[in-house]
Amino acid sequence: MTEALLAIDGLTKRFGGVTASDGIDLAVPSGELHAIIGPNGAGKTTLIGQLTGEIAPDAGRIRFAGEDITALPVHKRSQRGLARSFQITSLFNDFTALDNVALAVQAHAGHSFHFWRDAREDETLRSPARETLAHVGLADRANVIVSSMSHGEHRQLEIAMALATRPRMLLLDEPMAGMGPEESARMIALLRALKRDLTILLIEHDMDAVFALADRISVLVYGRVIASGEPAAIRANEDVRKAYLGEQESHG
Repeated sequence: MTEALLAIDGLTKRFGGVTASDGIDLAVPSGELHAIIGPNGAGKTTLIGQLTGEIAPDAGRIRFAGEDITALPVHKRSQRGLARSFQITSLFNDFTALDNVALAVQAHAGHSFHFWRDAREDETLRSPARETLAHVGLADRANVIVSSMSHGEHRQLEIAMALATRPRMLLLDEPMAGMGPEESARMIALLRALKRDLTILLIEHDMDAVFALADRISVLVYGRVIASGEPAAIRANEDVRKAYLGEQESHG
């Protein structure tokens, strides 16, 4: 078997008396969409923060494409091909969708955001930005000011900004949070298309989306992976049902 694109060994993080990551082991092979599910407070966002370099683990190791990246800063991980989409959007609301993606292209090329005027005029930035917007289904929204776009379009735009860095792997933190059924369906279709070309680690509360998209699922409870496997196995796992899925179903 080839080495996993992302390999996590014994990842541990404590905040005071709370163990947010409790010796997490996880391997995500290239081309897989791997979903992380679990109740609130399970440590999912803390895990993503450690993968992106925003949170330093207390113990354990993270390898990406065969390289130990545990001590690398955020921007170095981005250069290696790890891109994150946040649970809360981080967009420039007064700029157009195209401006936002052009800025992401510019930042990935190593230029400062202070030169945003260049991003508004430089065709070498705007051309790939247009392609990326088309990739996420926002080609006809390129010149719309972000503040007037819908919540679902904001999430699509944020994924476009992550894609503008030409990643090998996308880390997605609750991309369907706050969406209605129609927007969720659109996002599922987008992620299904993206998984043909990218490895994706998806944190998501929407179980319909998770079971529609995931090749494999890992269940995190109190910072510990209690099960990992294909969707059918996870759905049938008694421990998972008790810890999480049963609670989901009983609460709608």
